[in-house]
Amino acid sequence: MTDSKSSSSSSDYTVTGSGTNSQGNHYCSREGSDGGKGYHYSNNDGGYFYKNPDGSTYHDNGNGKSTYTSPSGYTKTSGK
Repeated sequence: MTDSKSSSSSSDYTVTGSGTNSQGNHYCSREGSDGGKGYHYSNNDGGYFYKNPDGSTYHDNGNGKSTYTSPSGYTKTSGK
């Protein structure tokens, strides 16, 4: 496995694991430079879910609806 770095967020992260679960969905776990842990799933139905090291989450259902939740609990939903 090769470590990866992200420069698209305020905190760089290192990929700590990845693979495919029993449903055939891809997952990737990562650790932020501040020690926070996160992961994401890319699902066969086109949806995906991110839990970021800062505690925020983002879910896209693959059908045009997405939900973002900030670390403080603010939620914004858009789409169908």
